[in-house]
Amino acid sequence: MSAGIWPSRLHHLRRDSPQPERLARFYGELLGDRVENIGADEWLVSGRGRRLVVGPGQAGAVPYFALQVEDAAHLAAFGRSLKDREASPTPLFGDDAFAVRDPDGRLIAFGLSEDESSSGGLPGRLQHFVCATTRLPEMVRFYAGLGMLESDRVLEGEALSACFLRSDPEHHSFAAFRAPESRPDHHCYETDGWMDIRDWADRMGRLGIALWWGPGRHGPGNNLFFMVEDPDGHKVEFSAELERMTREAPYRTWPHEQRTLNLWGSAWMRS
Repeated sequence: MSAGIWPSRLHHLRRDSPQPERLARFYGELLGDRVENIGADEWLVSGRGRRLVVGPGQAGAVPYFALQVEDAAHLAAFGRSLKDREASPTPLFGDDAFAVRDPDGRLIAFGLSEDESSSGGLPGRLQHFVCATTRLPEMVRFYAGLGMLESDRVLEGEALSACFLRSDPEHHSFAAFRAPESRPDHHCYETDGWMDIRDWADRMGRLGIALWWGPGRHGPGNNLFFMVEDPDGHKVEFSAELERMTREAPYRTWPHEQRTLNLWGSAWMRS
């Protein structure tokens, strides 16, 4: 029986913008990464363990994100277990890649790719993607059906308000928050430690980019973080010390309150 996508890691995602080159150049400067045109007004921003595809579309949109699985045998076995496969939308995976569509209509691509990222720049591996949704229970069932495991639930009374899911031992590669509208929430770069958070924050200062939230420490995941905004209002997180969990570890529950999302102070409450 297929184990689903376990283990797999977030490899890249696509950000859309009415001005894709402008947005790609912003990320190149933000991260200190290489920016190259890969055709049809589509741009690749690549650096130290991170890749971002930027193309034309609605401001703030994330039409797909892509998970790299363990090997070719894993990819083939997982593919055979799926009923509703679609063509892969990404130019960064090989011909064997495929995708499925979640309840909000976003594509999740699965495949393999040789790592062509550079080794320069500050450490910050692309680690997770988070969305807001009007269909939270349905989204959790869908991603659990792919083989993700719940790490933490946030409850408002008995109602689910957020869920964090992992596809390998790191606390979450995907999470979703209940909200009045379905939309992308943020994506995150995981650093090597607290001093990297300092160095990234110093870089934001030199670039004149204000910290939008943080520094702080999340309850679920127990990671240090801060966030900034890109020109289209999409949030970008820099994180350190994200919790690791065994495959067998059960999910925990947290109350829907500010301290859950930031043990150090105020929080961004999506609903």
